[in-house]
Amino acid sequence: MSKLLTAAAAAAFIPDGATIGATGSGLACWPEEVAQGIAARFRETGSPKGLTLLHSSAIGDWKERGTTTLGADGQVRRLIASHIGGSMNMSRLVSEGKIEAYAVSQGVVLDLIRAQAKGQKGVLTKVGLGTFMDPRLEGCAMNAITKESIVKVVEFEGEEYLWFKTIPIDVAIIRGTVADENGNLSMDKESILTEAVTLAQAAKNSGGIVIVQAEYLAKPGTIHPKKVIVPGVLVDHVVIATNQANQWQSEGVYFNPSFTGDVRVPMSSIAPIPLDEHKIIARRAAMELRANSLVNLGVGVPTNIADVASEEGCMDLMTMTTEHGAVGGVPARLPNFGHSYNPEAILRNDDMMAFYDGGGIDITFLGLAQVDRHGNVNVSKFNGRTMGPGGFINITRGAKRVVFCGAFTAGGLKVRIEDGKLAIAQEGKNRKFVEQVEQVTFSGKYAARDRKPVLYVTERAVFTLEEGEMTLVEVAPGVDMERDILAHMNFRPRISPNVKTMDRAIFQPRWGGLRPCIASNVKAKASGA
Repeated sequence: MSKLLTAAAAAAFIPDGATIGATGSGLACWPEEVAQGIAARFRETGSPKGLTLLHSSAIGDWKERGTTTLGADGQVRRLIASHIGGSMNMSRLVSEGKIEAYAVSQGVVLDLIRAQAKGQKGVLTKVGLGTFMDPRLEGCAMNAITKESIVKVVEFEGEEYLWFKTIPIDVAIIRGTVADENGNLSMDKESILTEAVTLAQAAKNSGGIVIVQAEYLAKPGTIHPKKVIVPGVLVDHVVIATNQANQWQSEGVYFNPSFTGDVRVPMSSIAPIPLDEHKIIARRAAMELRANSLVNLGVGVPTNIADVASEEGCMDLMTMTTEHGAVGGVPARLPNFGHSYNPEAILRNDDMMAFYDGGGIDITFLGLAQVDRHGNVNVSKFNGRTMGPGGFINITRGAKRVVFCGAFTAGGLKVRIEDGKLAIAQEGKNRKFVEQVEQVTFSGKYAARDRKPVLYVTERAVFTLEEGEMTLVEVAPGVDMERDILAHMNFRPRISPNVKTMDRAIFQPRWGGLRPCIASNVKAKASGA
């Protein structure tokens, strides 16, 4: 019997108060048509209302699509997600205190889904200790109306852990490419596999239902079994998208075959980034790369490191990965973040995060939005507006080395780069180096305790975390330390007795120095330096 329904008919199966688990990252694998059906039913009937919405990644295009579709007042009561910045309505509701909201790191959400699928009572993890997820700080709560505790500190074999109780899932909404009439789902045109099958298992083992959205309908038995990502035995209802806008591969494109590995594009086709402060930061950060390493790049400035490595002809020296599952290739910039050009392999989201949590990544490059004297970093909440950490907390916890990358100030910064020197033409209005971060997304205290190597790279200065304090170790050529650096910090860092000048070569239009730099890093590692 066919499981095919319209989005409106599928929405009728969702009761008031249900917990909905959704797949998605940006617009990838997000079932927009199903969400529209749920939203339309709410507008017409007032149901389903009082929903709890659970998702592991940022979902939305910062405009109209994504979880913002479910953002009508009264429809969602509680949000549990790693990131909500891309959903304008959800972000507004959280900021206005109209819905409860918990920001839980991406990998922990995935662990909770997997634990529910396995019938386990909860998740025991060190991810989040010392950050806002720690109940001794904020316990994941993102506004004043969020009162119920979802996490506690426990001791196991003499060590501290965070304990999260699993969350039963009443409805899973999932997206793929082709579904047959029995509900078997493939993801041929998706470049992110998400945690779709794990989420479906969690819903079924909670006694819930699974609704899948696909672009094409197939006869039973016509999808090759190895291409079936979610088997039909886990699927209750199938919705076929009626609008191509509801099946976008990413926030930026409907479909790019190089993201799925169907074609391999010459990387010369990707335009090099201009010589500005972001390229200087990416070049200096790239100098930390080592041969044969596994690398993770965060959103924003860090993704420029892939462009720099490609421009320098060094992509063969390391393997880039994304927390969404891509292995190899070149990670894409916004609006296609999370996808990679020419990937060698694509893992499921929860499988990749398990590898990250176990220490599989050699080095990660992540954003630098706000930093304090103790090396704490905030990327998750600004002026009371919740963004969320995404996979940031898992990645910084698991990576062997961490490099934070970002402009020294924000809001109108303009620089001049001439003759191998940097000049500040206009200072940014907002300081990033503050006495105390608004929210602790990365704990300098715990990193120092674990002796994790941490670097903070800006266009004009480089800092390290030494003995739990921010320490200035490099200054850009042409920059005055007092006038251009210390005068724009709300605290005075430690000053290394051996402050160096940043390599003048990275301030030239053409560099060509990354490959020898990586080679020297290998020699330094071999000698124990």
